[in-house]
Amino acid sequence: MIVDSKSMELAEEEELLSQESDEENSELSDSELQEAFAKGLLKPGMNVRIDEPKKSVSSVEGLKQCLTDFRKDLPWVERLDLTNLPAEDVLTKADGKLTGPANRGVNADDDFQREMFFYRQAQATVLEALPLLRKHNIATKRPEDYFAEMAKTDQHMQKIRKKLLSKQAILEKSEKAKKLREQRKFSKKVQIEVLQKRQKEKVAMMSAVKKYQKGMTDKLDFLDGDKTSAPGSSQAAKKVLNKKGPNAKRKYKDQKFGFGGKKSGKKWNTKESFNDVSSFRAKVAHGKGGKGGKKGKGGKQNKRPGKSVRRKMRGRS
Repeated sequence: MIVDSKSMELAEEEELLSQESDEENSELSDSELQEAFAKGLLKPGMNVRIDEPKKSVSSVEGLKQCLTDFRKDLPWVERLDLTNLPAEDVLTKADGKLTGPANRGVNADDDFQREMFFYRQAQATVLEALPLLRKHNIATKRPEDYFAEMAKTDQHMQKIRKKLLSKQAILEKSEKAKKLREQRKFSKKVQIEVLQKRQKEKVAMMSAVKKYQKGMTDKLDFLDGDKTSAPGSSQAAKKVLNKKGPNAKRKYKDQKFGFGGKKSGKKWNTKESFNDVSSFRAKVAHGKGGKGGKKGKGGKQNKRPGKSVRRKMRGRS
């Protein structure tokens, strides 16, 4: 029997079209559903999805069979597993405290107790495992000529080393810059202090020179600078000056020009000055002697020429 390919294709297309038309007829549109709901044809509980209850399988025999398949009767050297209780607490035993069961009295929230429990359990495991390893002739120490292969290559370690060196260089550079900034600040502060000290010394020197010029002091200690100057020397000099009082020059100027107060009428005669003739000198008063005053008969006469003679002398020259 020979079937044409075209006829087969037409038959398949007709089947697909029939299936699509059936689906379209089975599905209602929104408008049809709204009309049915308005007429009261749709009621709650008509379309309910019913899930089948899950069947819980508890096959004890199957679990035991899986356990026998997993379990392998291997020697301890291949397994290296140990299950034991922690070692005795030596500290509590030395204190005389009674120790109950191994895991009794351990507070799970206390980090110290929990870590000590793990430590004692590991200690008990080591004490039990070392004799077993020696019994089976298994070495527990690394030989002296043992070289383990590194997990990372040398190139990777060189990169890490370069990165660490660069970070260290950056840190050293920043620390050096920080120290330089601090040194600059400190040096600037020291420089300002030195300049202020020099200015103070200059002012003190000028004041000492002025005092010496005015005759208020007769010492030249200020010329020696810091060599002879001691703390409190200026105060000691002031005390000495105050005890000694003004010198002769200062007294003369005070007597001549005064030092405050009334100055007019000082040369007026009073009753006491009029009656006081102790300073009277007859020779000086009559020009008979003394450097000052007029020349008497015994002295040399003034030989200066007159005015007309001086004119004639200027004309001759």
